[in-house]
Amino acid sequence: MVKFCTKTSLFIFPKTSCHQLQTQSFIPFSVRQEHKNILESRLVSILHGCAHINQAKQVHAHIVRKGLDQCCYVLTKLLRTLTKLDVPMGSYPRLVFQQVEYPNPFLWTALIRGYALQGPLMESVLLYNSMRRRGTGPVSFTFTALFKACSAALDVNLGTQVHAQTILVGGFGSDLYVGNTLIDMYVKCGCLDCGRRVFDEMLDRDVISWTSLIVAYAKSGNIEAASELFDGLPTKDMVAWTAMVTGYAQNAKPREALEAFERMQAAGVKTDEVTLVGVISACAQLGAAKYANWVRDVAEQSGLGPTSNVVVGSALIDMYAKCGSVEDAYKVFEKMEEKNVYSYSSMIVGFAMHGLADAALELFNGMVKTETKPNRVTFIGVLTACSHAGMVEKGKRLFAMMQDCYGVAPADDHYACMVDLLGRAGRLEEALNLVKLMPMNPHGAVWGALLGSCRIHGNPDIAWIAASHLFELEPNNIGNYILLSNIYASAGMWDDVSKIRKLMRAKGLKKNPGCSWVEGKKGIIHEFFAGDMSHPKTREIKQALEDLLDGLKYLGYQPKLSCVAYDISDEEKKRLLMSHSEKLALAFGLLTSAGCTIRIVKNLRICEDCHSVMCGASQITGREIVVRDNMRFHHFRNGTCSCGNFW
Repeated sequence: MVKFCTKTSLFIFPKTSCHQLQTQSFIPFSVRQEHKNILESRLVSILHGCAHINQAKQVHAHIVRKGLDQCCYVLTKLLRTLTKLDVPMGSYPRLVFQQVEYPNPFLWTALIRGYALQGPLMESVLLYNSMRRRGTGPVSFTFTALFKACSAALDVNLGTQVHAQTILVGGFGSDLYVGNTLIDMYVKCGCLDCGRRVFDEMLDRDVISWTSLIVAYAKSGNIEAASELFDGLPTKDMVAWTAMVTGYAQNAKPREALEAFERMQAAGVKTDEVTLVGVISACAQLGAAKYANWVRDVAEQSGLGPTSNVVVGSALIDMYAKCGSVEDAYKVFEKMEEKNVYSYSSMIVGFAMHGLADAALELFNGMVKTETKPNRVTFIGVLTACSHAGMVEKGKRLFAMMQDCYGVAPADDHYACMVDLLGRAGRLEEALNLVKLMPMNPHGAVWGALLGSCRIHGNPDIAWIAASHLFELEPNNIGNYILLSNIYASAGMWDDVSKIRKLMRAKGLKKNPGCSWVEGKKGIIHEFFAGDMSHPKTREIKQALEDLLDGLKYLGYQPKLSCVAYDISDEEKKRLLMSHSEKLALAFGLLTSAGCTIRIVKNLRICEDCHSVMCGASQITGREIVVRDNMRFHHFRNGTCSCGNFW
């Protein structure tokens, strides 16, 4: 054997194959061909292990010495190795290619692929044209390389022209690999309809063909089309199931995501980390404790428990916090063997949304003492904690430290937190000045925080400034119009209320109804809409609510009529307040879950009247009531709320 050395490795070539060719007078052709094939295979294997250009060059020298400088099979592997090593195509690889008198389609494709990956993209197209002019026909890998390059460049026009070539050349209509890459190209370029047309015309499809479109439909928001495709998929593997679970979760359909995951479990399909994160996200959206514990059990049984898996652990922390159990979230956090910035950030945000500002800041201080560096989400958590607790000066110090101490440049979301912090504390002018001094254009969340603060403190003038910007940034967001209308109504500015409502009608905007859901027996979710009396237990719910309100009156409860932004009679206002969705959910919870904590999730901000009723109900019944609205969590115990009436 001959040893072939480099600085970083030792290659060994069989000497016999070449030595015999030189010393023996006659060797049958079949034997010589066999020796040549052995040498070529060995060279290809060695090239596969090259980790540096010097290694590849020494192998190339050996190729030339052995008379294989025209061997397209070996040289194709050499070009692919040089591409992998990021050697610029225009230098060494191009020279290697130019030495070959009759390059075959695979050698052409190797160079085309190199340019497709490294650029410029048009050079790969020119090479394809040269190949065709020289009478060399493309192979499937030629087209897949070009399609992938078009995907990366988001150049659908060029991709369409290459697609036309597959038709003109012919023979690729039944090529599964070409079809799948073509679907991927159209999808990534935003031409989902074209991708679907390719899919429909494919003679053969595999699970990749189906899953590519399922994922694309889900990401585009067309979860119905994704579901229809999924149902038609003959064999559903883990990737396909995961696509549907995460698709439902990403499209705010948590129940459907959980149902899909249950079907996946029933089918005996293995669960991986990605699937679990998707279904954990669905649980977090739904806020149901039963499903939270079930999903954690599945994770443990799959060997992906939070103790050893930092990704799943971080997701579970977020889930438990959003399900109203910050204690369980912290238990997961404590048991994790490995903690990273996402684990810390999830726990800090969890503390913040539950109003536990001191715990959030203490954990942040503990985090910075480790080698874990805080990121933008970490600071959103601590600033939110300060905002919900009214810690203005502490929040301002943390905001000032972001860039200087931790290298995190404040983004628009951090400015939104600061505007919220100042605004909630009544420092509306200071908040407005901060917005004006922002180094970037304020986005909707910034102006939305200011508008929300104006509602708390009843400032219609600054409210109009914030709302006018929101009307430009989010012209179809009905919530902004309603909030401004309510601010005007609270100030008795009924003419301005009429103008806003007229504007809403002109735009065709319709208010999203208030919706609350509560977890009943066996984990069943019961949903209630404002004013909706269609629940089977409506009569009992109405009676329980009336009894509760009668009891609260003895404690001095008076309906907060200002929460109704309509110029109607007081009796009508009382009737509307009584039918708010969270009150219906509360009454149902009192009826059906004796002695247990009542957990309610609402899609909108809880109004002041309902907040007052929840406080009183926790005092009269001795029950803990947890309400998650679109702002934060409220824990009602013994007549008080964890938010300290600051939300």
